[in-house]
Amino acid sequence: MTEETKTGEPQTRPGVSVVGPGDGETIVLGTTRMRVLEDGSHTGHRLAIAESVLAPHTQGPPQHRHALHDEGFYILSGTVRFTVGEEVHDAVAGTLVMVAPCTPHTFANPTGQPAVMLSTFTPDLYVQYFRDLQEVLADGRPLTPQANIEAMSRYATEPATGPA
Repeated sequence: MTEETKTGEPQTRPGVSVVGPGDGETIVLGTTRMRVLEDGSHTGHRLAIAESVLAPHTQGPPQHRHALHDEGFYILSGTVRFTVGEEVHDAVAGTLVMVAPCTPHTFANPTGQPAVMLSTFTPDLYVQYFRDLQEVLADGRPLTPQANIEAMSRYATEPATGPA
């Protein structure tokens, strides 16, 4: 074991990034805790990955569309309810949900148990959106629907108010 490994700090070498348990950037947004495992800095900004824990009865973001990136969700534990347009899908552990650009979607945890999911963002564009929301909260401002929409608009994302 190297000294780097013992410290628990992320390790980097050319072409390699290792993020251990408890490492990574933590973003807390209300009842959701996100751990950014890859923010795009090691992938040429082609891919970002985050682990999210949704507390019981967590409402997700407003239904929205991303113009420039795909989003993937792999459910590690619990149940996450995805609403895609008018369709509702309850995704349990072991389920992968892929959302293509311009597809209206949102998610929530409707159950009494925490849910954990691994999310991918291709390209990494959307990670900064979560940082922006955390900054709103850190500044003591409420995370209103308008604040959420303003942050989304900076990342080629808009509320889903009708067909694409």
